[in-house]
Amino acid sequence: MAERKINPVLKQALELGPTLVFFVIYMWIKDESFAIGGVQYSGFIVAAVVMVPLLLASIAALWWLTGTLSRMQIFVAVMVILFGGLTAWFNDERFFKMKTTIVYGTFAVILGAGLLRGVSLLQWVMAEALPMKAEGWMILTRRLALMFAALAIANEVIWRTQSTELWVKLETFAMPAALFIFLMVQITMLSRFMIEPPDDKS
Repeated sequence: MAERKINPVLKQALELGPTLVFFVIYMWIKDESFAIGGVQYSGFIVAAVVMVPLLLASIAALWWLTGTLSRMQIFVAVMVILFGGLTAWFNDERFFKMKTTIVYGTFAVILGAGLLRGVSLLQWVMAEALPMKAEGWMILTRRLALMFAALAIANEVIWRTQSTELWVKLETFAMPAALFIFLMVQITMLSRFMIEPPDDKS
């Protein structure tokens, strides 16, 4: 089914909104403690649990508006729901922090497994949006697999050695920004492999 086009600003708001709301809620209640069902929960855990229905609502809205969801969106949603649930069930914020490691690590493993078979799974996912020669896709896939692995390692080091507040800030802003900048730089560097659309001549 072809994806229906929607306002790009609205799409970005739906994709990034739950994470930004999580950040705002956490910063608002980070020093609070909440008694729910006779159990004390930190502000971090409450913010993480609130993010789950927000994410589900944004995913549902994206599916309704565009008629499709990417495999990456579905996978990230499942990870947030799973680890958000474990965080609440065990009243342990470490589960939610480990989610980021597992998401980035899984992406690295999936791309790496494809490379071992001589296939760019990234090309399979993004070829329509970014026409590029096979050689360029293999280079980009190798580099992106390494980037995902580096982000997974960085997340583990940060949440295990730094404060929760610093982790939240880096998770919300620094890591996505680093990935975005990395991709922009790589696309520029690999411009020689780009396939120009054919000119329409009447």
